[in-house]
Amino acid sequence: MRTLHTLIPAVALALLSTGAAAYASDVKIIANPSVGTSSVSMNELKDVFLSSKSALADNSHVEPVLEKSGPAHEAFLKEYLGKTDNGLQNYYRSLVFTGKAAMPKTLPGDSEVVAYVAKTKGAIGYVSAGAATAGVKTLAVK
Repeated sequence: MRTLHTLIPAVALALLSTGAAAYASDVKIIANPSVGTSSVSMNELKDVFLSSKSALADNSHVEPVLEKSGPAHEAFLKEYLGKTDNGLQNYYRSLVFTGKAAMPKTLPGDSEVVAYVAKTKGAIGYVSAGAATAGVKTLAVK
């Protein structure tokens, strides 16, 4: 019985850490072909999506695009921004209220994000790993 009590938490912890590691592979970062770089650092990505920066290291101007909800959105928030959806919305509201930034473009799903990023110079977004991404470039995250 004692072994069972120690085994259950160990198995639960292993499952949780495996799920967290899988998050990064559940999302791919996409950009309009006008964005000059082929990779972005996690810090740059966070700065762009938290409106601290509007350009990447290669001086490409970028405009963040968010998904409204869903697994890719949740994975992106957790892995790259370290925020919940409510936390991110409150963060953006405070920036808007103080006049420091505008709300980023938010679209309902992968296909809409891909279509918008493909036609909008400087747009950068994220989609599910399995999403079709014709017309955009996928950025490696370092």
